[in-house]
Amino acid sequence: MGEFVPLAERIVEAVLESRPGFATSAGDHRYDDRLPDLSAPAVAADQAMLREAADALAEVDADSLDVEEQVDHALLAALVDRELFERSEIRAFEWDPLVHNPGPLLHALLARPYAPVEQRLTHLVGRLTAVPDALATARATLRDMPRVHAETAVGQFAGSAALIRDEVPLLLAQAPALAGTVQPAATAAIAALDEFVGWLRAGLAADTGPGRDPRLGRRRWEARLWHTLDTELGAAEVQRRAWANLDRVTAEIRAAAVELVGGPADDETVRRALDLLAAEHPDDHSIVDLASVTLDEAVDFVRAHDLVSLVDDPCVIQEMPEFARGVAVAYCDSPGPLEPADLPTFYCIAPTPADWPAHRVDSFYREYNDHMIRNLTVHEAMPGHFLQLAHARRYAGPTRVRALTESGVFIEGWAVYTEELMAGLGFGGLPVRLQQLKMQLRMTINALLDQLVHCDQMTEADALALMTGRGFQEEGEAAGKWRRALLTSTQLSTYFVGYSEMADIAAARPAGVPLRRWHDAMLAHDCPPPRHLRTLLGV
Repeated sequence: MGEFVPLAERIVEAVLESRPGFATSAGDHRYDDRLPDLSAPAVAADQAMLREAADALAEVDADSLDVEEQVDHALLAALVDRELFERSEIRAFEWDPLVHNPGPLLHALLARPYAPVEQRLTHLVGRLTAVPDALATARATLRDMPRVHAETAVGQFAGSAALIRDEVPLLLAQAPALAGTVQPAATAAIAALDEFVGWLRAGLAADTGPGRDPRLGRRRWEARLWHTLDTELGAAEVQRRAWANLDRVTAEIRAAAVELVGGPADDETVRRALDLLAAEHPDDHSIVDLASVTLDEAVDFVRAHDLVSLVDDPCVIQEMPEFARGVAVAYCDSPGPLEPADLPTFYCIAPTPADWPAHRVDSFYREYNDHMIRNLTVHEAMPGHFLQLAHARRYAGPTRVRALTESGVFIEGWAVYTEELMAGLGFGGLPVRLQQLKMQLRMTINALLDQLVHCDQMTEADALALMTGRGFQEEGEAAGKWRRALLTSTQLSTYFVGYSEMADIAAARPAGVPLRRWHDAMLAHDCPPPRHLRTLLGV
């Protein structure tokens, strides 16, 4: 036991130093002046470090550790194995330009006041100065890009240039004495980003074909799924459960639709009910304000029903930055678990792109209507991601392993479970209940899409038919999800698998234990994969 903690800390240090973006997002700001080094020598050195870490962890007698440290040992070994798999097998840095986007690492320094302005600007200069070399490495490394990735990257990298042009002067105005170092670095970074966008556009114009197939194929997708989920469920069982859940939720949404509008319990009645609700929706100017109203409503509901302990951490709702758009409609951006400063969480929502035609904008807001935004706020903020991650930051363990190994299956599973919990208790009434069931259908279809697209060559037409038919999705939402299924792999499965496992753990609440106490216990161990949470809770 005495040997594991110092070993774990040495490996944590090596991982943080080799992944400055990872460190920043975790709240460790020692490497905020760096960008990731994805050159061939650096990748080779990283693989060597990971292999050495894996060998050292394999020599630890895990049975001699206490339960907390056994879990940390398993989590750290899984992290090292996953990173080694990504570097050696997936090698996305060779074909996915989105991996090379410096925007998120720059935004983290601009948006969060984790240190005095002068210190943040000094860190920012380091990252801005590194942008030209990092993008030169990207151009030298990237080959045979999938067209959908290159097209998305054009928008995101242009957004990163806009971020520097628009946001850096605002921060610099608070410390004008640093203009002599900040402005030249910003100018060079913008020029490098513009050049990179031009390079991407030229490549897209020269090659009008689809480019590399973005689908991983069954062997690599199943291997990545295993690393992503860290669960005993195999791909075939995930798919079997997803089809079964699709049938269960279809019956429930038909019954709820009959309750709202009457008629037979069929799909046509569901569409009539959803059309009625879709007519009540925000627009680009009101969506952020609506999200703010729904957050207040959700907080009041959680408090009134004593569902989980609240926190006094601030949650700021804002438009999603341009550099991050094109993959998801909303996200929760919380301070990292290692963050020492008292910082807010950002609940970000993307309005529609300026170049969208009116019919597509209307389709988007029919999907993200007033009632769906209430359900989205439950997922992203209260008592979903914002509240859960606030509890996670309060965990203090023997090592920093949990801070680096937060499970997307746990995080998404909890958020989807809380949607069902809140709607079941009456939050937003029957309209939100219908939207929550629609989200259940979407979440389930996400897992099916993830596997069928990457492993079974599902066509766009079949995918859109599944989403708009069985999932009752609007055309705009379905088109966006098709792109997301191509741009990502295995992440779309985390919602359904996470929900299944977290809902099972919630249902295992011991007799006599109040709901809030059990939920607090579920959130008291940071964000381990559900199978480890079972161990920690004794379930």
